[in-house]
Amino acid sequence: MMEGNTRSPLCITLEAVLFASGEPVTVTRLAQACEASEIAVTAALKQLALWYDEQNSAICVQQLGDAWQMCTRPQFAPAIQRAVETKKQAPLSAAAMEVLTIVAYNQPVSKGFVEHVRGVDSSSVVNTLVEKELLMEAGRLEVPGRPIAYATTPHFLRCFGLNSLDELPPLPILAAENQSGSEETQEAAEP
Repeated sequence: MMEGNTRSPLCITLEAVLFASGEPVTVTRLAQACEASEIAVTAALKQLALWYDEQNSAICVQQLGDAWQMCTRPQFAPAIQRAVETKKQAPLSAAAMEVLTIVAYNQPVSKGFVEHVRGVDSSSVVNTLVEKELLMEAGRLEVPGRPIAYATTPHFLRCFGLNSLDELPPLPILAAENQSGSEETQEAAEP
């Protein structure tokens, strides 16, 4: 039985790795990452799981086959679901609308392209829009570094009442060019 914070350095390291990964990690991979034997890692994981149980924590460490994962206890699922749904329903910020506009009119595009157009770091905004299912990863661009390309989703179309991207309104610059082009055509047609 572990008392207070008397966890081994290996337990603490495993806790950090599991927390950062966010998904199941095999004992083999954990042993490599922690530079420890699989036997020592397995024993430390069991101690860590016991420690969370003794603390009556909302967090637990679970074994899933030959992998382990840090997760929340099932009884907190309804509250977590409500929090995630609330986050998805939150109104879009001006920055999010800018990013959606850039992607919708230029897709598929990389985060770097969006940042170049906006002039500011847009990683968190793009990630939030992916989480809200308004943007999705659409493969990789065939440019050096092969960055992830982003595109709008069917959910984006539904949210904005569009049947297809062809229904997007023209950009103000393009609308002005089209209007001046039609005025020139009218002037040329007049005697």
